[in-house]
Amino acid sequence: MLLVYAIARICQLYAGQLPTLLITGLHVVPPALFALAHGSVLYRAKGMSLFVVCCLGFGAVAESVSLRTGFPFGHYYFTDVMGPKIFQLPVLLALAYLGIGYVAWILALLILGFVDKPLQGRRVLVLPLLASLIMVVWDLSMDPAWSLLDGAWVWRDGGAYFGVPASNFFGWFFTAYFYYQAFALYCMDNPISVTRSRRFWVPVILLYAVCALGNLLILKQPMVPAVVTDATGKRWRTADILECCFLVSLLVMVPFALLAWWKAREPAAKMLGVSAGS
Repeated sequence: MLLVYAIARICQLYAGQLPTLLITGLHVVPPALFALAHGSVLYRAKGMSLFVVCCLGFGAVAESVSLRTGFPFGHYYFTDVMGPKIFQLPVLLALAYLGIGYVAWILALLILGFVDKPLQGRRVLVLPLLASLIMVVWDLSMDPAWSLLDGAWVWRDGGAYFGVPASNFFGWFFTAYFYYQAFALYCMDNPISVTRSRRFWVPVILLYAVCALGNLLILKQPMVPAVVTDATGKRWRTADILECCFLVSLLVMVPFALLAWWKAREPAAKMLGVSAGS
């Protein structure tokens, strides 16, 4: 699934030659399947099923409410770019929450060093907060491109971030926090169930890294048209949008992946130290 996802990131360079729905599906389905497989080992089928329910449940409810009221994300609507919808919400978009949502949770777990510690006390609050931040950074890196350049959804009232309102990012932070917090409460009495070797964590880190590095390829895409107009009539330079998404990916997403990779080395280092001492 990691390999297929990497291929999908390359396929975006051929958006004019490959079907849009195919490219979108390859971006979304492999990470979701990866999450199901990896999470079922880590939290068993019961725990991962609960994660899926929390992630898709909270996300779908928040999207549905916002589509009708504008709260919490803002006023917007989805086009047909992302394929079939259920109650105005594209199915592929819901799956995107699952894949990247799980990866963000694991990266937060690694960065905070909670892999070998029970999820109790302040950890129950801190872990969902960091996971939500990592999730929102992903949204920062892709929302302007997917909405204004690719036309997957349209922000009716525009926004300061290349046509995207700030309410979208605050809304997603708190939505993600609620479903992460619900899962964290479950994990208090249901700890991780596998031996935590570095090899087990690396694929998760690589998936987030591939997501970030794939965003760096957008500068290779043809910038046609050079200027785009949002729903309010405000004009934005395509080059500015792509460069901003590039910088968020390079300066925020990549460091998160590197930090998680560095922290994943610690358990192995500790084990080697114990072996040498004994």
